[in-house]
Amino acid sequence: MHTVGILALDGVIPFDLATPAETFGRARLPDGRPAYRVRVASVTNDVDAGLFMLRAPWRLDELMEADTIVVPGLTDPTVATPGAALAALRAAASQGTRIASICVGAFILAEAGLLDGLRATTHWAATGLLAQSYPTIEVDPDVLYVDNGAVLTSAGAAAGLDLCLHMVRRDHGSAVAADTARVCVMPLERDGGQAQFIAYRPPADASSLEPLLRWIEEHLDRPLTLEAIAQQASLSPRSLHRHFQEQVGTTPMQWVRRQRLRRAQHLLETTDHSIDRIAHQVGFGSTTTFRDHFTATLGTGPRSYRRSFRSTV
Repeated sequence: MHTVGILALDGVIPFDLATPAETFGRARLPDGRPAYRVRVASVTNDVDAGLFMLRAPWRLDELMEADTIVVPGLTDPTVATPGAALAALRAAASQGTRIASICVGAFILAEAGLLDGLRATTHWAATGLLAQSYPTIEVDPDVLYVDNGAVLTSAGAAAGLDLCLHMVRRDHGSAVAADTARVCVMPLERDGGQAQFIAYRPPADASSLEPLLRWIEEHLDRPLTLEAIAQQASLSPRSLHRHFQEQVGTTPMQWVRRQRLRRAQHLLETTDHSIDRIAHQVGFGSTTTFRDHFTATLGTGPRSYRRSFRSTV
């Protein structure tokens, strides 16, 4: 039987630990037998999980017996990982054990050197920190999970379920994975990536552009061109481009497109307006153009997004 070992360290996020325990623990083969043996291991038996203490019955050295090791995230992903845990992960990886992280557990894999030169993801709020801390990793902030074969990473919270179901499907096929998804009350595959969940934060260093950024947001329904925005700012197009790159980190037209999509997200969540109407309300020349940009940026279409996020209050 395939054994899944879950590494529980002090500061573990309980949801991240429970996700693989429940998903793999509930998976059943067609004849009803358990698909996995699940074991929780730690450096010490008692683990501080914040709101409560938990006891890990498996010893750290027994992780070497696992076919798959799952590493949940920690409340503070910058805390140094115990050397014994890092050594165990490196040893397991060297013998071909599949290793996966949930949420900011990617920081532990990165600290162990298991993500060097690989594409990886983590919770959207921590992707910048992961990329900055480990520049050899190709951090993808938009996807729900990344499968590199022997090393896998997931985005935050519920994306761990997506990753675990993906591994079940890899191990036992779509039928077993679909049955496990039903037990977990989860779709086997969700539309889009985590870009659709990212909360908007205005740029912190855009002080001189702040009035212009507000003006853009108030006039998204207009045909905003680079020349029109430059005229509003009393700058040449070249100077405007330079100021945007310095203060916002993108070009003026990329900023406009992103704000239009954010406004569209809000309208999809809070109104019953048709897709055609929203496309024109946010300044896209056609519904087709709107759909194309929305899907390319958020990884899901406007209708699917509305089904997932439409407020019922």
